[in-house]
Amino acid sequence: MRLDELASVIGGDTLVQGTRENPEIGYAFAADLLSDVLALTEGEDRTTLVTGMISPQVMRVADILGIAAIVVVRGKTPPPSMIEYATELGMPLLTTKKTMFETCGVMYANGVRPCRIRPVHKTRDCR
Repeated sequence: MRLDELASVIGGDTLVQGTRENPEIGYAFAADLLSDVLALTEGEDRTTLVTGMISPQVMRVADILGIAAIVVVRGKTPPPSMIEYATELGMPLLTTKKTMFETCGVMYANGVRPCRIRPVHKTRDCR
């Protein structure tokens, strides 16, 4: 699915188009905990981060992982600092009024698949 198709199916608004013309979106990861995104996501150039977080740290994490685009859910409006950072990075930034669950469901129904995740290692008992 292309970025413009993604915006259409999720009823989204594109705040930052990004530097790549209408990139292909093939995978997604959804989380509101950036520590989960960093620990579990194997970023790919076709992976979209679906989140309700609206801070510049989201952009930093997405940049580190090579995320293709960010979708902010639940009708939240990213602050100017986040929009400016997305513009500097050339990373597409979209918003939707849908919940995270709805957004992921619509994306999945339209061919977007879960991104690869890193295996979670067993935690040691600290007793």
